[in-house]
Amino acid sequence: MRLILGPMEGVLDHLMREILTDINDYDLCVTEFVRVVDQLLPDHVFYRLCPELKQGSKTRSGVPVHIQLLGQDPNWMAENAVKAATLGAKGIDINFGCPAKLVNKSKGGAALLRHPDVIYQVVKACREAVPSSTPVSAKIRLGWEDPEDCFEIVDAIQSAGANELTVHARTKAGGYKASEIKWDYIRQIRQRFSIPVIANGEIWNHQDGQDCMSLTGADSLMVCRGAFNVPNLGNVVKHAHQVMPWDEVVELLLLYSQYEMKGDKGLYYPNRVKQWFSYLRQQYPQADALFREIRTFNKAQPIVEHIQSYRKDRVVT
Repeated sequence: MRLILGPMEGVLDHLMREILTDINDYDLCVTEFVRVVDQLLPDHVFYRLCPELKQGSKTRSGVPVHIQLLGQDPNWMAENAVKAATLGAKGIDINFGCPAKLVNKSKGGAALLRHPDVIYQVVKACREAVPSSTPVSAKIRLGWEDPEDCFEIVDAIQSAGANELTVHARTKAGGYKASEIKWDYIRQIRQRFSIPVIANGEIWNHQDGQDCMSLTGADSLMVCRGAFNVPNLGNVVKHAHQVMPWDEVVELLLLYSQYEMKGDKGLYYPNRVKQWFSYLRQQYPQADALFREIRTFNKAQPIVEHIQSYRKDRVVT
């Protein structure tokens, strides 16, 4: 099995990638998206979202990192893909799946699922612009509302020369509802097309991963939200490890706080750590109780001090 740690806008930053790849056997990471509109972005934009560019486009533990771009103008997407590749990106991924209203309103992300012709032009422009040694991939949902649209979309991406495709097995309208997952469409895509496919969506544990591979025939999986619910999900899915104990999660929270406080996002730490708690609460009842104690804090220091005190009390008792 090949397992990819997927992108999550506003949550999965480079510090989180470092923590999660240190403790899991991931094969690849994809960054939060770089928003491309109508200009060639300066170097610092790429370095901010992917500081791993300065260390061979790999995390500290050696996991390759691909840069994700989001936009609809083929020329500017290609220009920025070249910039990312020149800076050393191990690969370029193009986002056609983001369901966020703000992104879709500006004709980005999943909004392009209604325009396979534009998807073709964007992928083709990027594939032709960057060196052949740099893989170009795309991430999609099954369509805007109708999952049957996925076949025309995949045809556009394959015809444009993409090296690989990640399919989130829901439509944009399906949001993140578990009932809307349609893994069978990934199986159909694999039967109709030759492009390598990564399966994504509703993989929360080892059995989910096995079921997804069995139904879709894919041997590459991507996890996103579940990696925040269960910090060692990569090893749970890939190697059938037990879910990380809560006390070890507390240690990770403190490690994350050290990284964030030293990093360039210290001011964002309160929001970031609260976001992580919102995921941890799905798996760990203890996270819900601890979150209730820190949720009113809007500065980093009292949050960190409270978690430190919480850990000390657990050790003492």
